[in-house]
Amino acid sequence: MAELSVSRNRKAAPKVDLTAMVDLAFLLITFFMLTTSLSKPVAMDVAKPDEPTNEPDLVAWPASRTMTILLGSKNKVAWYMGEAGKSTPTIEGYKSIRQTIIANKKKVALANQDDPRKPLFIIIKPTSGSSYKNFVDIMDELHVADLKAAPAIDDDHILKEELAFLKEKGIR
Repeated sequence: MAELSVSRNRKAAPKVDLTAMVDLAFLLITFFMLTTSLSKPVAMDVAKPDEPTNEPDLVAWPASRTMTILLGSKNKVAWYMGEAGKSTPTIEGYKSIRQTIIANKKKVALANQDDPRKPLFIIIKPTSGSSYKNFVDIMDELHVADLKAAPAIDDDHILKEELAFLKEKGIR
């Protein structure tokens, strides 16, 4: 038979007590959690138009620097530069509206010799067919486009020409 011999001179492996290391780790985690500042929510400036007044010092935005965005149904937007009825709206999806906003911003800057006092002004007109998600999406796109002027939200004054165009294109 085979015989197994065990020598008693074998040294036991040293054991490391990790209790102090675990305590230190929890102290460091607690310290960093308590001293770290969490990001604060940032609100975007939004201008809602007042009722029209007859004040002479009221400054109006020129039509050449105004872009109106109509939020329609089926995740579509219609936009036009200038005045309603004088320019034909263009229909786009939310994926391509950012490039359009940036392109119009550059056109306005170029036409005004990059004058920072004459930025692109955007009016957003949500319709009854649009959803809250559509509104949030367009606000995100405006934030990414880094506009200098706060956008105006005008859901009360959608013009007949605008509604007729949206109805004609089937996105109202």
